[in-house]
Amino acid sequence: MSTNDLPTDCRFTKDHEWARTEGEDLVVGITSFAVDQLGDITLVSLDAKVGSHIDAGKAFGTIESVKTLSDLYAPVSGTITKVNEALADKPELVNEDCYKGAWMIAIKPDAADAANGLLDRATYAAHCDAAH
Repeated sequence: MSTNDLPTDCRFTKDHEWARTEGEDLVVGITSFAVDQLGDITLVSLDAKVGSHIDAGKAFGTIESVKTLSDLYAPVSGTITKVNEALADKPELVNEDCYKGAWMIAIKPDAADAANGLLDRATYAAHCDAAH
């Protein structure tokens, strides 16, 4: 994978989630690599509730495609501030625009530097290349 395929304003996880800082929140979704691996998305189930606390690495929902069912993991610990309810009715948004309209949740991290533990574009691209 080329870093040119990845947004410049995101950090990434080895589980193929992206996180973008917006104000005090980290907005989270899945990467184009994950979308390519999953194929056509048929269901997004977000178990996260606004106001609840989530720990880094814990599942906040599932995503289902014609190929498989996968868990979605929180990249950082914090309080959930937003959930993208639109995905319940339109899971295909993930296939159409995984980096903008198909964000999953927003988290206010417990630590101000929480995103620093995530992968930069080059490291994530190398991780994807190794997975092929």
